[in-house]
Amino acid sequence: MELNEAVLRLEKLLECADSCGVPRHRVKKRLQSLGRLKLANAVHGRAVLGVLVAILAVGYSLGLHTKTGFTRVWFDWTNRGLNDHACTIRMPDAITRALRPPEDCKFCRDVSAIDVRDHLDPREFEDLYAYTSRPVVVSDGTVNWTAQEVFTFDYFKDLYKDSGERSVCQFFPYNSEFRTLSEVFSMSKERATMLNGTKPWYIGWSNCDGRATDSLRQHYRRPYFLPDNAENKNIDWIFMGSPGYGAKMHVDNVNLPSWQAQLRGKKKWTLEPPPECLYECTKMSIVVEPGEIIVLDTNKWYHQTNIVSEEMSITIGAEYD
Repeated sequence: MELNEAVLRLEKLLECADSCGVPRHRVKKRLQSLGRLKLANAVHGRAVLGVLVAILAVGYSLGLHTKTGFTRVWFDWTNRGLNDHACTIRMPDAITRALRPPEDCKFCRDVSAIDVRDHLDPREFEDLYAYTSRPVVVSDGTVNWTAQEVFTFDYFKDLYKDSGERSVCQFFPYNSEFRTLSEVFSMSKERATMLNGTKPWYIGWSNCDGRATDSLRQHYRRPYFLPDNAENKNIDWIFMGSPGYGAKMHVDNVNLPSWQAQLRGKKKWTLEPPPECLYECTKMSIVVEPGEIIVLDTNKWYHQTNIVSEEMSITIGAEYD
């Protein structure tokens, strides 16, 4: 029935062509071209549909439809583990500041200078500094430590020679070109020892290697002034670099206060209150000498560091709860 209807429609079309003076062979040739075009379109459509189905099947098999799918695939592609890094993508400082909840300015309202103390009793430290966000430098904080004599560039290079990036929870290149700890320890001896004419550098990282932790803890201990009920976190933070370099003004996105021990070199710390407290609180600065420990709530105080000694600066620290 449909075939007969098509034949009748074709005959009418040819009769119309005759009446218009159009040769029948031109009409037939045109109809053949249209048929081939429709066939090509149909084949193309089926090919596109097949590709889409294949893409969806691959995406489903990789788990891209789940919440962590893209993250997991990206880390597998770059040969990294999901638990090796604290953040998948580092939030830009401008966005961090914009989304940071406002602080109650009472934490800095009566602070006009950074206290310097020694022989600080743990109970007094707990009352005055531990959880009040009031900064303090403990001048005898590293007493009886051997870290000042042991921790050098070569010590850390040897410590991480076998473990590589597996040892690092998080790496901060700051204003250097380095992107991994392995790149840092691959620099020339001349640059590592900061010979004249070599490019300066400053980096930081957090240690996640149990073997490295055991070695580090042989040369430093929990700061004596921490209260008995304060837990020193297991992740060590190490910062190292050349004179004139340091970290630009920033605020950390953490919940706990921390301490940082100056083992080599001298580092100037500049503290600023958060923007909402600029008219109520004071900007302060202090140079932390070798053997001293600065205690600071870096989640509230904006802070900037600059190495002011002629030798390399090496510091180690941790959060406490």
